[in-house]
Amino acid sequence: MGQRSYTTEFKEEILKYLKDHPELTLAAVARKFELAESTLRDWRKASEEFKDEAFVGSGNLRSSDAEYRAMQRKLRDLEEENAILKKAMAIFSRR
Repeated sequence: MGQRSYTTEFKEEILKYLKDHPELTLAAVARKFELAESTLRDWRKASEEFKDEAFVGSGNLRSSDAEYRAMQRKLRDLEEENAILKKAMAIFSRR
């Protein structure tokens, strides 16, 4: 059986259901909606950790992750420019 995917709305509804029914265990809710208990646990953890950006979707990045990648790219570019300048200095200082 392949991996199932769920919409953001579905995930949020399930998490709302969990909050609205504190008397139910995670396992009971997982059985009710035919989900793996670990899946619900992961969704709840993501929701608590990332709040509004918990479920950004496949291929998308949270704003903090996008910023981190942009900074990595900028650092890589600067390191490359620095290496080029060092080589140029070595060439011009030989004369």
